[in-house]
Amino acid sequence: MPGFLLKIACKALSYDFFCKVRTAVIEYITEKELKNRQIQKLSDFCGQTVNFKEVNFMYNATKYLRLSYTSDRANESDSIANQRKYIDEFVKRNPDIKIVNEQVDDGYSGIVFDRPAFKAMIEDIKSGKINCVIVKGLSRLGREYNETFTYLRRIFPALGVRFIAINDNIDTAKEAVTGDISVSFKGVMNDEYCRDISVKVRTALNIKRKNGDYVGAVPVYGYKKAADNKNQLVVDEYAARVVKDIFKMRIDGYSADRIANELNRLAVLSPREYKKDNNIPLPRNGYCDKENSKWSATTVIRILKDEIYTGKLIQGKYGKPNYKVKEYVKRNADEVFVTENAHEAIISKQDFELVQRLMRLDTRISPKKNALHLFSGILICGCCGNRMTRKTVTHNGEKYFYYYCPTGKKNGCLGGNMIKETDLVNCVTGSIKGHIKNIASLDDLISGINSNAISRDMCNKISVQITEVKKQLDKTSEYKSTLYENYISGILSKEDYKALNSSYTQEKKSLEKALKQLETELDEYKNNTSKKLQWIERFKAFENIDEIDRNVVIQLIECIHIYDKTHLQITFNFKDEYEQALITLSEYKEVI
Repeated sequence: MPGFLLKIACKALSYDFFCKVRTAVIEYITEKELKNRQIQKLSDFCGQTVNFKEVNFMYNATKYLRLSYTSDRANESDSIANQRKYIDEFVKRNPDIKIVNEQVDDGYSGIVFDRPAFKAMIEDIKSGKINCVIVKGLSRLGREYNETFTYLRRIFPALGVRFIAINDNIDTAKEAVTGDISVSFKGVMNDEYCRDISVKVRTALNIKRKNGDYVGAVPVYGYKKAADNKNQLVVDEYAARVVKDIFKMRIDGYSADRIANELNRLAVLSPREYKKDNNIPLPRNGYCDKENSKWSATTVIRILKDEIYTGKLIQGKYGKPNYKVKEYVKRNADEVFVTENAHEAIISKQDFELVQRLMRLDTRISPKKNALHLFSGILICGCCGNRMTRKTVTHNGEKYFYYYCPTGKKNGCLGGNMIKETDLVNCVTGSIKGHIKNIASLDDLISGINSNAISRDMCNKISVQITEVKKQLDKTSEYKSTLYENYISGILSKEDYKALNSSYTQEKKSLEKALKQLETELDEYKNNTSKKLQWIERFKAFENIDEIDRNVVIQLIECIHIYDKTHLQITFNFKDEYEQALITLSEYKEVI
């Protein structure tokens, strides 16, 4: 009989499934032989044949109830109630069973056995409180084949526990049922069911991620799920204001620790406490603030680094290798799903990028100061590339401030001597005013040109490039598709096939990435031409300044290279955008 079943499995099922079936059959045969030997030894010892059906015991039992998923953990699911009722009816027909307690795992997968109620049940077994476990069906105990049958065939018998799965007609007190090979096949089928569901769920989630739908269980602080679409994020007005304040304070020079202290001083609820206060579900796994937590530097930094606040949705960065492994691993970049403009932005991309740059700078505050110095993290030695340091010099009771390179000539820096802060401020102020004036003139020139004409010309230019990239992509795909045929035909060696296949795969990925960027750029020009020139407004906002402060320096300047007292180079933010605007304007004039 087992051999006949194995032949069917070989022909009809996958190799992986066949291996599970083969294991089940071997375990069945081994277990049955072992039981027969134990019964024979016990019969020899007693001097007569032992019939276990004639021996009656009173069993202290637990009802074990489990459901894989529930949308509301606060209320018990209908399935759990049905399982309880089913077991109660069974116990009424079996007077040798006394229910001691009930263990419920509502919302826990059958693949893993790290469930709170299940572990409590095992402790009750070890302490001798119970010696019988009753479930509605075998799958309620577990769906993972190996561990489920480890409990069924080894652990429970070793602990003297009677196991009953009502629907599957399994009762370990009845030898005829315990050794039935159908039990093994039910275990295999339960395992296969989990694998099949896992594949379907992963596929469905990936389709949603690809379409830009939010699939997370809990929205990030600052957003909430739309009332009519749980896969769409909308702005949570109160939390969004807090997020904006956090970014503003960081741009103004506050450290993460100081931002956290300020929020706590103002009695602003931390993300965890805010969600609890508004009955928003808390994440079950992953990063989560401590109970009764306040704002911390770690929480602030996590918010400052999250691109979701720019409207960009990044999903699938971490995942599980397969349905049996529950530990998350970081996925490759090509497996991550990125969707631009998936939801309304709370922070502009310019402000987000500015904050990321600030976080990379050395902007530590001196112990007795509450604010950053004007040029902290901005000044760079033009000779060695090291960050310059501020120094205070006292002369005749007056304090003078200078910047110098800490590397020094002894360590190989040939840069000039110290530069006075007041001279540097005057020079930088004049340069900023001049640059803003140039940008304002550029804006006037662009505004004087028909915006529709610019949009039309740029759209045509990008469309031509998209067509060219698509041609290259089609050729690459065609070449790649013929490689295997050439390898089978003997035209290509195995080494050449692998090398060319890898090369074409990389080229295809690069072309697909370029195509996606071009299509995004085309959409931006079609929908809003001025979006490309938003950086101009950033500069024009400071058009009427008389003096500079930390905010002006950070908003407008990327870095300042100082070569000596009279020679410095200022690199403004949006340098590439400024140069591109000049090129675009020049090209348009040539067309006219």
